[in-house]
Amino acid sequence: MADVTMTVNGRKISGTVEDRTLLVHFLRENEGLTGTHVGCDTSQCGACVVHVDGMAVKSCTMLAAQASGSEVLTIEGLADGAELHPVQAAFKEHHGLQCGFCTPGMIMAAADMIRRHPEGLDEKTVRAELEGNICRCTGYHNIVKAILAASEAMGGKAKAA
Repeated sequence: MADVTMTVNGRKISGTVEDRTLLVHFLRENEGLTGTHVGCDTSQCGACVVHVDGMAVKSCTMLAAQASGSEVLTIEGLADGAELHPVQAAFKEHHGLQCGFCTPGMIMAAADMIRRHPEGLDEKTVRAELEGNICRCTGYHNIVKAILAASEAMGGKAKAA
């Protein structure tokens, strides 16, 4: 058993988990943060993306014990109260979702992508960086459109492809 302590969405939490407990399961089962989805159990789909110490991480690839001492941000903590984060707002405005299963992971990956490219994004870069996130509904067109719009809204400039 491992004792873990981390800050999740600005709140310090602690717990005791089996050594093999994945971060995704700790968040969902111990903390009730079910916006982080388990999609594939093989780290292929990206539905479980969260931010750990400011970086996008597939939480199905990280043990909860490895995240001990870290700052973790989930989809539930991305908005500022009732005000949507710009990426969430762009997904809503540009219809970047259908069934919604992949959406939390897509949004968390997009927020990290925008953070890493403050100069702005182009369609080619967005599509390349989304390779680790699978959507079986949308065809990605509106997801890409939403990410580009969010990047612009957050101060980046859309670049020609």
